[in-house]
Amino acid sequence: MATVELRFSALPEHVRTARLVAAAVARRAGVDEAVLDEVRLAVGEACTRAVGLHQTGGISAPVKVLLIEEEKQFSIEVGDEAPHAVPGERTPGAGPGDPDGEADEDEMGLAVISGLVDDVEVSAGEHGGSIKMTWPTTPPPTILA
Repeated sequence: MATVELRFSALPEHVRTARLVAAAVARRAGVDEAVLDEVRLAVGEACTRAVGLHQTGGISAPVKVLLIEEEKQFSIEVGDEAPHAVPGERTPGAGPGDPDGEADEDEMGLAVISGLVDDVEVSAGEHGGSIKMTWPTTPPPTILA
């Protein structure tokens, strides 16, 4: 099992780099070429979401992306350190740090990711959250001598 860890400052301009690195590592891991655009889009959406959460919360910690190659599957986990409620839950009487519509934007981003990736796990809590996305891989062809 090989893992690549990428950490970047929570700035929108770094999302593109995360997308490119994720696509390159996914290709090397054996993710089908036809799915690589979905990998790029899903990682871009997850990283954009994490950057937004960090910026809104005033969090200076980097966004963390794990690219994990396992037997027969490839996973990408995008983590943030922003305290937030579990997705789908509404916090009554949200304070000034939570402008109207922010929860809707968060849910929309998660819906886009769910539409792109069949296997998605979302976790969130007071110490941050993560989105783990998994794709099947195909083993490289066996070369017989």
